[in-house]
Amino acid sequence: MGRNQQYSQVLSVNRAAALAWLPGSALFVGNIYAGSRALSRLPIPFFFTLHNASEVISFLILKVTQRERMSWMKIFSVNMLLASAINLPIHDPQFDPGGYVWALIHIFCVGAYRVFQKKTSHLSDLEQQYINYVFSVLLLTFAAHPTGDLFGALDFPFLMSYQFHSGCCASALLGFFLLLATVKLRSALPLEHCGAWVFLAKVLTTGLSPLVFQIEVNPETLCCILCSLGGEALLVYSEKA
Repeated sequence: MGRNQQYSQVLSVNRAAALAWLPGSALFVGNIYAGSRALSRLPIPFFFTLHNASEVISFLILKVTQRERMSWMKIFSVNMLLASAINLPIHDPQFDPGGYVWALIHIFCVGAYRVFQKKTSHLSDLEQQYINYVFSVLLLTFAAHPTGDLFGALDFPFLMSYQFHSGCCASALLGFFLLLATVKLRSALPLEHCGAWVFLAKVLTTGLSPLVFQIEVNPETLCCILCSLGGEALLVYSEKA
């Protein structure tokens, strides 16, 4: 009888932790949806430059709510990321207001999610992502339904298109495998080493993307991209120091 009570207590704790994680799942959905919309309008190097500014959002939230003390190196790196993100749309020769609006929403969701994840440690990485994916599937399925209240707001294209649904399934499958690889990497390596590998992946993707996609870059936007990469490298080093 006592064992049954222990099992029920564990289940109740897990249920309570799952409910407490729902705000994080909402931020996760905002992250993936706004990020997808922004990436469909912006070149990959530009998107990464804006995405890196999510560290500024995390920094500000922690500074205001937790009053955490930051090293001068981290403050300097965050300022580099912020300056790059602000100057990029100013000098973008193919400025797309819609792409930058979606990128702004994506930046806020990623930054807030990172803080929420840091301060909520009741669930493992796999448990968090399991709840995220279940929540996103339920929400986006409802939103994509022609009678859903969110249909007009989210404006899902090609709902009856075979290519659209195939792309969604492929994206979900690749995202799942990427999730497993990320969790495995985090469990096998220290946090600062994981940051270094993520940074290396961004550098390679940024460098190879012009070979696949047509990207118009001028000296000003190139400086923004390089400054953002430099700021991220400094941020990774500050986490290691």
